[in-house]
Amino acid sequence: MNKQKRLEVSDVKYVKEVAVGSVNPNVILSDGAREAQTELLNRCLNDYPKGVIIGKDIAIGRYTIGEHELVMQKTIYHVGFPRKPSWLDEKGTETK
Repeated sequence: MNKQKRLEVSDVKYVKEVAVGSVNPNVILSDGAREAQTELLNRCLNDYPKGVIIGKDIAIGRYTIGEHELVMQKTIYHVGFPRKPSWLDEKGTETK
């Protein structure tokens, strides 16, 4: 049986922040944009080299627009890698 070694925090050499959601009421994310954010997170956790979530920040925005209340959430996942994945360019954005 080939057991893969788990990534230890001391082995993390590159951290990618992946945001899912938005708290800006002026920029409502489309379903496609939110799906693209989730796909990037999944790629970070499943493609080579596999990353691990080492932390997350959650922001919640609560807005009153007329008589309606709008609650928005944005979660930023900090994904640690043993090295920078080749499928990320210099700016840290995904390349296809």
